[in-house]
Amino acid sequence: MSQELKNKNLRTRAKIIADIRAFFAARDVIEVETPLLSHGTITDPHIQAIPAFFKQDLSSEQITTVYLQTSPEYAMKRLLSEGIGSIYQICKAFRQGEKGKYHNPEFTMIEWYRVGFDHHDLMQEMDELLQAVIKTKPALKLSYAEMFEKYLGINPHKASEKELIQCAQKNKIDLASHLSDRDAWLSLLMSHCIEPKLGPEEPVFIYDFPASQAALAKIRSDKLASRFELYYKGIELANGFHELSDAKEQRKRFDADLAYRFENNLPVVPVDERLLTALEKGLPDCAGVALGIDRLIMLALSQEKIQAVLSFDFANA
Repeated sequence: MSQELKNKNLRTRAKIIADIRAFFAARDVIEVETPLLSHGTITDPHIQAIPAFFKQDLSSEQITTVYLQTSPEYAMKRLLSEGIGSIYQICKAFRQGEKGKYHNPEFTMIEWYRVGFDHHDLMQEMDELLQAVIKTKPALKLSYAEMFEKYLGINPHKASEKELIQCAQKNKIDLASHLSDRDAWLSLLMSHCIEPKLGPEEPVFIYDFPASQAALAKIRSDKLASRFELYYKGIELANGFHELSDAKEQRKRFDADLAYRFENNLPVVPVDERLLTALEKGLPDCAGVALGIDRLIMLALSQEKIQAVLSFDFANA
């Protein structure tokens, strides 16, 4: 790519980010900043944080392991528990092992939380944001079950693991690697057979995930997770939740993550106790979402690689 085209992309990037800020300013959503370096980090076994090593003073041999944050979520929830109201943040985030066509280990995201919203309210606001800043068509919305029925003809909530394996075989997916459970097979079918087909013309929201894939979302009485993901032109852009506010349930999920990490020889990381304390104090009823800004700009500019919209990618950092 020529430097002239790169400079043009960077100017467009600046405008899109300015338009995002204007969108939230008009809605009286407060912009905040939280630490990128923290003592705790995410326990999700599918996301690995990048550790850093800190000395209290340069002459000391005592080193504390801290972490570059994979998202500002935990710190923002601490602010929500203090009554700040609806907030957003545009910041850098860092993830281990993420380098490729759509990934850079250091990337820019926007995360926002709307007090009094559920995940459907937040999908609507995100749809309005996309239409305002990158001129998309109004988004489609499909439940997780509708999506699997439409593209694979199976019910993801009722299909047995054997039926999921047969579906993978039918769709010529390489089954050489061992997968441990139903969710792993569902994720494989999602990534190989469904994701590439989502949102060729307009963004698509997928909502009502299985409870086993709730992450940080509330689980409803019908055993579905109040969670959504956003896809556009076959690429995942965002992940959002009607946020879990139960501290005991959150600790239970953290403990399950750590057990999985231990059993699979993944790094066992410290739980963010400050987040749990905030949940015990009381998180207001709210919905939150994280959106990858680099990918959003890449799609807005019809670029095939994320490097085209970064000043310097990891190889040139």
